[in-house]
Order: sequence, then C-alpha cells, then structure tokens
Amino acid sequence: MVSFLDNAVLQFDRALQTLVPHAATPSRPSPADNLEESALNAPDKKHAAGLMRINHTGEVCAQALYAGQATTAKLASVREDMEHAAEEEIDHLVWCEKRLYELESRPSILNPFFYGASFVIGAGAGLISDKLSLGFVAATEDQVCLHLEKHMETLPIEDHKSKSVLEQMHIDEARHKAMALEAGGYEFPQPVMSVMTVISKVMTSTTYRI
Repeated sequence: MVSFLDNAVLQFDRALQTLVPHAATPSRPSPADNLEESALNAPDKKHAAGLMRINHTGEVCAQALYAGQATTAKLASVREDMEHAAEEEIDHLVWCEKRLYELESRPSILNPFFYGASFVIGAGAGLISDKLSLGFVAATEDQVCLHLEKHMETLPIEDHKSKSVLEQMHIDEARHKAMALEAGGYEFPQPVMSVMTVISKVMTSTTYRI
C-alpha cells in the first residue's frame, strides 16, 4: 500500500512533469511528426498558437483532474482507469506543447493556477464518490470534445500539423468519456453542463492570449 508521503512525492513529480516544459515523455509519437510544416502568415500562426495553447492548458487540467481523482478514488479499478487515462493525456500534453514551440509560441503562464484548481476539484469529486468522480470525467471530456471540434473548424486550412494532433486527441477523449460512463459514471444534467460550459469559456478566453 502506498503511504501518504510516497503518494505526495508521486503527485509532486506528476505536477512537475506537467508544468515544466519538456519534462514529460509521451508513449506515442505525435501525429504531426511525419507532416511537413506549412507556411502560415503571422495572423494565422498567432491564431493557431492561441488554439493550441488552449488545448495544452486543457491537458494540464486533465492531468491534475485525474491525479486528484486517483488520489481519492475508493475502488482500485477506478484508480487504474484514471491512471491509464492520465497516461494518454500525457501524450496530448506533449504533442500540444511541441506544436506550440513549432508555432514560435509558449504554454500559458496561468497553467500552475489551473493545475491546482483542477486537482482540488478532482480530489473533491473522488472523496464524495467514485460515481460522481467518473461522471465528472465524462462531463469534462464532453466539453473537451466540443472544444476540439470547434478548433478543428477554425484552424487555418494550411495548418495540417495542428489538425492532425487535434483529430487524434478527439478520438482519445471520446473514448475516455465512454470509459467513464461504462464504469458507472453519473451523467450530469443539462444545467450542470451549462455551468461547466461557462467555466470552460473563462479558461479558453484567458489562455488563448496568455
């Protein structure tokens, strides 16, 4: 059994890997690796970078959310599902970070704040019940999928590298949502989903620029 101190060290290491640039290692290569860079004008490059910054911050939040939930999950099977999903989210994190630097930009300076807030939310949901925790995963992934779909529509047409990353992320996120519901996650009512949409808009509007 993992002690409180051991778990604290593990969580601190995960936070560092998430927040420190180039610290995390993906398990899969980026879908964009084999594609050639397109010539983007300055406004298009800035817009693409803004969208990828939003998605990178979303992956920072996902890492923290899963870490918090895995810390307080009551069933071992739920903890394992959270940890497996977090591993795939690491891939997304690194892919988005790499693409940001290719676009001559950087991650959001607000990431430490969003990581801390997401960890607290995840841990709180796990403390209440695994059903609520899994439901929160499903609801969050639903929001992420909507963002990804919107971003794929508004990316510069020539930016095939960013689009390839978002397409694979959408496949993975949809699977995470299905996994959470199949594992017994609570399906949130529409009023709750509407509140989550408002909160996500705050995150996207700030991280697009900073």
